[in-house]
Amino acid sequence: MLIQSLEQKTRLALMTVFATIAGCTVICAFTVFYCAKLVTDEREQIYVIDGDIPFLAERAKQEANFVMEAKAHIQLFHQYFFNLPPDDDYIKWTVGKALYMADGTAMKQKQAMDENGFYSDIISSSAVCTIICDSINLDEHERKFKYYGTQIIKRRSRDVKRSIVTVGGIETVPRTQNNPHGLLVTNWRTLENKDLDY
Repeated sequence: MLIQSLEQKTRLALMTVFATIAGCTVICAFTVFYCAKLVTDEREQIYVIDGDIPFLAERAKQEANFVMEAKAHIQLFHQYFFNLPPDDDYIKWTVGKALYMADGTAMKQKQAMDENGFYSDIISSSAVCTIICDSINLDEHERKFKYYGTQIIKRRSRDVKRSIVTVGGIETVPRTQNNPHGLLVTNWRTLENKDLDY
């Protein structure tokens, strides 16, 4: 009788110990998971201090702002490629910046313009080329765009206004100092480049 009572008490003590260990393991696992999630959530938040007042700013993933960043990238690429003063060094610099933002199709178009004497004509006639973005149609799912712009070429003799329509694709690449949006214009070509008026 006494031996059975000792066995039952020993079993009860072992079951209590195992239940306690299992409960502690579950509580520890939940605590570690919750703390890791809390730390991850906190790392997504950035506090900006204006004087003595902190403001919470949240970091967003690139996909959340893809349309806005893609349109900004496309517009900036066209500005670098088509805004040209009569300065050979500046033209090389801006077109060079544009080439970081696109694949080899932009280089081919630059070489074609160079062979046709476009850049030397700008320098010799002291022309100033500027482009104004009219609109950008972007298909977010296909990752293709159509850019509508107006280019104004100011020469001493006359001003020329041209309509420019280009198309291409957009790809995600790692962000760099020369490509801050982390996007690349691909398969870029000009569909229309015609005079509007003088």
